[in-house]
Amino acid sequence: MRLAIPIALLIAMAEAQQQAPPVEFICPMDPDVRSASPGKCPRCGMKLEAGIQQPIEYRLKLTTSPAQLPAGEPVELRFELIDPRNGKRATKFEIVHEKLFHLFLASADLKYFVHDHPQLGADGIFRFTTTLPTPGIYRLLADCYPTGGTPQLLSRFVTTAGYNKSITQSIATPAPDLTAKTTENMSVSLRMDPPEPIPGHKTMLFFHLDPGDGIEPYLGAWGHLLALSNDLIDSIHEHPIYASGGPDIQFNIFFPRAASYKVWVQFQRRGVVNTAAFTIPAKELR
Repeated sequence: MRLAIPIALLIAMAEAQQQAPPVEFICPMDPDVRSASPGKCPRCGMKLEAGIQQPIEYRLKLTTSPAQLPAGEPVELRFELIDPRNGKRATKFEIVHEKLFHLFLASADLKYFVHDHPQLGADGIFRFTTTLPTPGIYRLLADCYPTGGTPQLLSRFVTTAGYNKSITQSIATPAPDLTAKTTENMSVSLRMDPPEPIPGHKTMLFFHLDPGDGIEPYLGAWGHLLALSNDLIDSIHEHPIYASGGPDIQFNIFFPRAASYKVWVQFQRRGVVNTAAFTIPAKELR
């Protein structure tokens, strides 16, 4: 026996369906990239996901071998991502920019910089062997995406054995440096709009590459940028907002507060990765 559904109820149901907000598809790595339909992010190639994710911050567990890190000698860094929902180690990760894990490593004086990719073991632990060139404090940034979680950008500090200065004593305030840089097989010049960045406001960074031929995607993007404040507090990882394989590549960035920022950019030309560094001051309006 069928039950008759009142016409008023059918009309109300139809109106509710018509009034339902459209589903928006968002890139988990670049949340400002949005679409009304499924697809892939034009910047990083990630699959767009329906709806805005609620961030889930994992705990980064870092162990080293040896436990007391010597400067100038090989050391092993081991990274584990701990899921806050169950306290267990994450063992599966999404590929982001062609890798499972992006590690950024910078010295407190901002003179040393590495962007590399630890390898994932069957036990869910990422391992990376490196040599810290000089005694001091180093900041590590782990960029990865645990399956079932949300994208992570987590930081830790390590200090070499015998180094007894504090972070405050170790940080530097480098002078502004916006001059063109000669790298492995190109030069990289920078123009900004506005010319003097204002904290909390958008700054457009226009990089010009010379020669402009043979520019290739690097790790799934036309460029990678990491900005680090001179006191090591703020970090920003961005990809181009505009790039077409030519000599001009644009990034948009928001410097969160007044500070001096070291900005490293990486581009690939004819199979060679080029890294250029600039020092950009962000000052409050007077």
